[in-house]
Amino acid sequence: MKSIKPIIMRTTLKIAGMVFSLMFVCTFAFAQGDKASRPSPPATASGKVGDANITIDYSSPAVKGRKIWGELVPYGEVWRAGANEATVFKTDKDIKVEGKTLPAGEYSLFATPGEKEWTIIFNSQTGQWGVKRGGVANRDPANDVLTVTVKPRKSSQMNERLVYKVDNKGFVLAWENLEVPVSIKQ
Repeated sequence: MKSIKPIIMRTTLKIAGMVFSLMFVCTFAFAQGDKASRPSPPATASGKVGDANITIDYSSPAVKGRKIWGELVPYGEVWRAGANEATVFKTDKDIKVEGKTLPAGEYSLFATPGEKEWTIIFNSQTGQWGVKRGGVANRDPANDVLTVTVKPRKSSQMNERLVYKVDNKGFVLAWENLEVPVSIKQ
């Protein structure tokens, strides 16, 4: 007669493995659900330009002693203009961005930083993670709706966290010792 001990042992190990796997999956799922505890927490900037309501939803990374411009965020490469998911720009009215028409809607906001000028990109694809594997911005250029060129300037103060500000003149991206103003009119 065969011993029942090996069968009980295998069954116990299988059950323990399944319990451990389930605990790992649940812990990972809950950690992903709590976006506020991320190293780059979600943030929102909103305001009005004329009658247009502007909202920018983004994740706010910190400097943490790093050199941002030209290193962490390379010059000449498309960047997700934040962290985590692609930054989302919303307007409920048609607006003029740097003199060019942007229809009312929701867009992913990307930027190509440069030392002397930046390209700001409004892309119709939304909801995607901000980068692909390998760190390249998760943007399909075929979905670009509008691109504008703007000039960065030195910030009057150090900004540890990336922040967007919306006012009646447009919006400003500020991080580290740099500000990037983008003019909007209705």
